[in-house]
Amino acid sequence: MSFLKKITFDWTNVDDKTKYPFNIPALSRLKTLDMGHNVIFFIGENGTGKSTLLEAIAFKCGFGNKGGGKYNIFQDPDNSISLESIMKFSWLPKINNGFLLRAETFFDFANYIDELVDEPFAKRDEIYAPYGGKSLHEQSHGEAFISLFTNRFRGKGFYILDEPEAALSPQRQLAFLRIIRDLEQSGKAQFLIATHSPILMAYPGAVLYNFDGDRVRQVAYEDTDHYQLTKAFLNNRENFLKQIFQD
Repeated sequence: MSFLKKITFDWTNVDDKTKYPFNIPALSRLKTLDMGHNVIFFIGENGTGKSTLLEAIAFKCGFGNKGGGKYNIFQDPDNSISLESIMKFSWLPKINNGFLLRAETFFDFANYIDELVDEPFAKRDEIYAPYGGKSLHEQSHGEAFISLFTNRFRGKGFYILDEPEAALSPQRQLAFLRIIRDLEQSGKAQFLIATHSPILMAYPGAVLYNFDGDRVRQVAYEDTDHYQLTKAFLNNRENFLKQIFQD
């Protein structure tokens, strides 16, 4: 089941709409965003605002800005977080459990967990249990992600992921789809994922919001550039490569 139902944006609280992040074209027209779905993907090119909005949502939920859940690290939030000041959440029911995964700051989050273990009187087994029983640094990047998904994502939770495919092979992306299915169909999880992966965004029943252009719009999987380009490339690889390498 979905927990976060809707986000409302109050632009009357913005003093200067020409400043980042309020001037991002796709975000500047947002008034409401329907979030009443178990699995939602934000898609689009880099710089279109999908990660900016995702991270602001996570910050408003109280998740650590470098990754984590409630009460994890909050360090040097950048200007993009200011977007949360104009957002109002509609929950049913309101939950506090969840997690933010940012692929680009996952190393920092792994360091943070190791630092907790090194504190006096720390209970090593309890701290590492949600991450596969050992330091995330002692696992490959892909193994660490899967350990996190398998062990940390438990109970009713709102899970926000920014480009999780960065560390996942195609085979592990398929394994991750099964993890999503098991959690969301049990009524215990809602997922919000920013991705470039046509494998992940193929999840059955997912809602895809495209950030390309001057507005956020819902699109069908088959209408995404990710699907169309990947399909065209695989069907005619030689011609694509010939055009790319032409002088």
